[in-house]
Amino acid sequence: MSGIKKLAGQTMWYGVSSIAARFLNYLLTPYLTATLLAPDYGEMNLVYALIPFLNIIFTYGLETAYFRYVQQKEREADVYNTITVSLIISTISFTLLMLLFKQNFAELISLKEHPEFITWSAFIIGFDALTTISFAKLRQQGRPVKYATIRIASILINIAVTVFFLSACPAIAKSNPDSPLLFFYNESIGVGYVIIANLVQSIVTFLFLWKEFFSFRWKFNGALWKEIMLYSMPLIIAGFGGMINETFDRIMLGWWSTSASPKTEVAIYSGCYKLSILITLFIQAFRMGAEPFFFKQSQGENPQRIYARVMKFFVIVICTMFLVVALYIDIWKYFLGKEIYWTGLKVVPILLLANMFLGIYYNLSIWYKLSNRTMSGAWITLIGASITIAINFLFIPTFGYMACAWATFATYGTMMVVSYLWGQKVYRIPYAWKKLVAYMVIVVLLYFIHLLFLKLELGVWVNRGFATMLLASFIIFVINVERKDFQKLPVVGRFLK
Repeated sequence: MSGIKKLAGQTMWYGVSSIAARFLNYLLTPYLTATLLAPDYGEMNLVYALIPFLNIIFTYGLETAYFRYVQQKEREADVYNTITVSLIISTISFTLLMLLFKQNFAELISLKEHPEFITWSAFIIGFDALTTISFAKLRQQGRPVKYATIRIASILINIAVTVFFLSACPAIAKSNPDSPLLFFYNESIGVGYVIIANLVQSIVTFLFLWKEFFSFRWKFNGALWKEIMLYSMPLIIAGFGGMINETFDRIMLGWWSTSASPKTEVAIYSGCYKLSILITLFIQAFRMGAEPFFFKQSQGENPQRIYARVMKFFVIVICTMFLVVALYIDIWKYFLGKEIYWTGLKVVPILLLANMFLGIYYNLSIWYKLSNRTMSGAWITLIGASITIAINFLFIPTFGYMACAWATFATYGTMMVVSYLWGQKVYRIPYAWKKLVAYMVIVVLLYFIHLLFLKLELGVWVNRGFATMLLASFIIFVINVERKDFQKLPVVGRFLK
C-alpha cells in the first residue's frame, strides 16, 4: 500500500501543476468567450486542435521509451544522452518543415488567412518538444514539486501576457495612443495574442529547465537508438490515433459542418468540452505520476495486484467526479460566459462518460507497454481513430457537434473494451471489473434520476439539494463497500478506523 500512497502524493503534486496548466483553457474560458467573438474563439480552438497532433510527430514516443529504458541503471546516462540528441536534431528539422509549409497547414485547419498562426505554433511545439525529456527526467527522479513549480510559474506568465494583450493594450491604446507599452501591440492580431502568450510560456519553460536539458552529453549510441525506435515507433501511430480521437474532431467539424457558421459550432463544442474539467485534469495528473510508477513497480513482486488496486481507486475517483460535474451542470455552465455556449450543454454528460472510458484505457494500456507490444496499442488506437472519422464523416453534416460527442463516446468505449480483452490474454491483471462496471452504471443511473427530478420544477436550490443527496449517497455507498481498503489510506483512513 506504500507504493499507492506515494503515487497518490505525486498525483496530487502533478494535479496542482495540471490545474495550473489548464487554468488558461478552463478558468479563463469566461474571460476569453466574453472578450473574443465566437468565430475568433473557434479559430483559436482550431489551432489548439492541430498543436497536440503535431506534438506526436515532434516527440515520436520518446517520453514513454525513456521511462521504459531508463530502468536499466547501467544505461541511464546513455539513454538520456541518445534520446536528447535525437530529439534536438528532429525538432530543428520538423520546425523548419512547418515554417516551409505553413500555408498548407493553415489551409488544412480552415485558417488559410492566418499562416502566421502556424509560424507561432511551430515554435511552441518545438520548445515544448525540447522540454519533454527534461520533464520526464523530473518525473522519473520523483521530483513532482519542481515539476509543479515550473508549470505553475510558466502558466502565470502565460495568463499575464494574454490579459495584457487582450485587455490592457486596447485600453491603453484608447487612453494613451503614444504609450511605449504599445510598441509590440498590433490590434489586427486579435486572437493571435492567445497563441503568442503560449509561445512566451513555452520559451520561459525551456529556460526554467535549462539545467536539466543541458545535463546531457553529445554522445549518441546508434544501436541503443535503433532499439528505442523499435519500441517507440508504434507509439507514434498510437499517438496519431489518440489525437484524432481527442482533438481532430474540431477540425472535422470545421470541414463538414453545414451550419451557417462552422467556426461558431467549433467554439460551442470546444467550450462545452472544457466542462469535463475535473475528469480530464485528474486523468492528466494521474498519468504524470502513474507512467513512471507502473514501470518501477514492474520490477517488484506481484505488480499485477498493485495495478488492479490502482485501477479500483481510479474508477471510484472519476465516477465521483462525473457526478460532481453532471449533477451541477447549471453551475458549471457559467464558466462558459456568453449564453450562446449554453446551447451545447447537452454534450457534456456524453463527453464526461467518454473521458471516463479514456482514463480507464490509460490504466489498461500498461499491459502492452510492459510486454513490449507497443504495436498492439497502435492497433487499438487506430481502431478508435477509424470509428471517430467514420461517425464524424457520416453524421456531422446532419447533427453537428452532437456527432462529435457521440463519436468520442463510442471511440473511447471501444478502445477500453478491446484493450481489456486483449490485455488479459497477454498480461493478466486481476481487475475487479464487475464491481467497477457496477460503479459506473450506478453513477449514470443517479444522473438520470436527477434529470427526472428536474422535470418536477421545484426550484434551483431544491434541485441542487437533491443533487447533493445523490452525490453523498454514492460516496457513502462506496466507502462502506471499500471500507477495508480506504482504512489503509493516509488521512482518509484515520476517520474510518
